[in-house]
Amino acid sequence: MVVGDFPIETDTIVIGAGPGGYVAAIRAAQLGQKVTIVEKANMGGVCLNVGCIPSKALIAAGHRYENAKHSDVMGITAENVKVDFTKVQEFKSGVVKKLTGGVEGLLKGNKVDIVRGEAYFVDTNTLRVMDDNSAQTYTFKNAIIATGSRPIELPTFKFSKRVLDSTGALALQEIPEKIVVIGGGVIGIELGGAYANFGSQVTILEGADDILVGFEKQMTSLVKRNLKKKGVEFITKALAKGVEENENGVTVKFEEKGEEKTLDADYVFVMVGRRPNTDELGLEQVGIKMTERGVIEIDKQCRTNVSNIYAIGDIVAGPQLAHKASYEGKIAAEAIAGHNSEIDYLAIPAVVFSEPELASVGYTEQQAKEEGIEVTAAKFPFAANGRALALDSTDGFLKLVTRKEDGLVIGAQIAGASASDMIAELGLAIEAGMTAEDLAMTIHAHPTLGEITMEAAEVAIGSPIHIVK
Repeated sequence: MVVGDFPIETDTIVIGAGPGGYVAAIRAAQLGQKVTIVEKANMGGVCLNVGCIPSKALIAAGHRYENAKHSDVMGITAENVKVDFTKVQEFKSGVVKKLTGGVEGLLKGNKVDIVRGEAYFVDTNTLRVMDDNSAQTYTFKNAIIATGSRPIELPTFKFSKRVLDSTGALALQEIPEKIVVIGGGVIGIELGGAYANFGSQVTILEGADDILVGFEKQMTSLVKRNLKKKGVEFITKALAKGVEENENGVTVKFEEKGEEKTLDADYVFVMVGRRPNTDELGLEQVGIKMTERGVIEIDKQCRTNVSNIYAIGDIVAGPQLAHKASYEGKIAAEAIAGHNSEIDYLAIPAVVFSEPELASVGYTEQQAKEEGIEVTAAKFPFAANGRALALDSTDGFLKLVTRKEDGLVIGAQIAGASASDMIAELGLAIEAGMTAEDLAMTIHAHPTLGEITMEAAEVAIGSPIHIVK
């Protein structure tokens, strides 16, 4: 280790190059700051390397396999449909490589200095960055902490060869015959569903009353129904107790209705949430306020209680979503530049890449009622849409939540094909202060799934065309 190194000066230093950090660094550089970004692992963070992107590649491959086997309703049949899982993994890795390489190129293109290593706060204006061979001191005017999160490891389910977190589940080199998934949240449902499409026998253990807590039951019931068709078993109100591992598999012990039971499988995926990476940064050195769970407290400009240090992404309160981190990264960079930017989470979408896809933005009908807002909830089914029928994807609906007094769009929920793409229009409607009439009067191309938004808006204003009022 180098002793007595000369400090390198920078205006803004960003710790972590995930979807929060790299976006913050680019925006800060665009606003005229000299920016340094520190990353101890891979550009793009969890999202690009072992999260959002590779999981969607795996899910897409599973859908292709499913479609190849089950398109006889359209008159298309195929014999001996096979999966070369090595090639599936190569495809997934190729997607990741393109995106992570792109991030590095964007940072360099915006003249952001990239530093590899682990960062540790010395004081409110100084960082030490260490790698295996050396250490370097950096002095800064402002810092943005964007260190993300890691999977929670249960004491009775230590990660190993056959007890896997999401990273391990994405890296399997073969399709398991049997999988037990602990946790029926977004990650558990997405990866459990992906492997079910490839033919794995999947059992999902969930401690709560139902899967995908936070989404409306009308939506989650569609996902459950589709997964059950693929042979997925759901055991809710289940307490995972422990695991015995052998050379060929695992035996998972759990409790259901007071009775101890076991399940045998090739692997167990432990997907019970993520914890913030705030424990090895020296935050206590600078007196940054955190909750007991290690979540950093911030104001509306992502500023911590230390005025020149900001925090964004999974390490602050709110849903752990890549697009939330990117949004906060822009706010923090703009705040440092003296702009009046503030965070506003009303129009932040949440998406599950299940079958059918689920997406929600703004208020649900129930949330609005709990806040004393009188609303109209207008639904339109995918089954009445020409494009959905032509795709043979008629499962689902769009629900538009509007304020009763003036028709203002304050929320929307979609369960159905391409919900992840369709939700953007509803987010824009909320952000722009549009009414149901604005959506209804917007001409949508025909035949498209986007028309479902227009049709739901017509239901909201009391003049539906394609369903009987």
